[in-house]
Amino acid sequence: MRATGIGLLATCMLLCGCQQSPAAAGPKSQGRFAGIGMYDAGKLWAQMTGSGSTKDAAAATIADDEHVIVVLDSHTGEVRQCGDHSGYCVTMNPWTGPRAALPVKLARHAADDQAEALNATDAR
Repeated sequence: MRATGIGLLATCMLLCGCQQSPAAAGPKSQGRFAGIGMYDAGKLWAQMTGSGSTKDAAAATIADDEHVIVVLDSHTGEVRQCGDHSGYCVTMNPWTGPRAALPVKLARHAADDQAEALNATDAR
């Protein structure tokens, strides 16, 4: 009788241990932030104003950024674009509309660069 009880217990442990729960069947969550991509910082990235300043002369600024890292906050839907060296981020959430920081303020616009390039070619 005792051997039968031990045999049943062992069989139950083996069979119960083989079943997966439905939550474990899908891919594992990678965390709250999902990477969208990494892009070269364009000319206009360095032209943003209001990016905060520091008194530390050795601290990187947005003009030092070589890449912009873009991530999606999977909990809020917020998209963040952050400089790789400065750490300065521009955020937007398409479900709540633009924040006070958007659109960003630029010291120089793309149209200014285009007009300058056009004038330079006309002067030749």
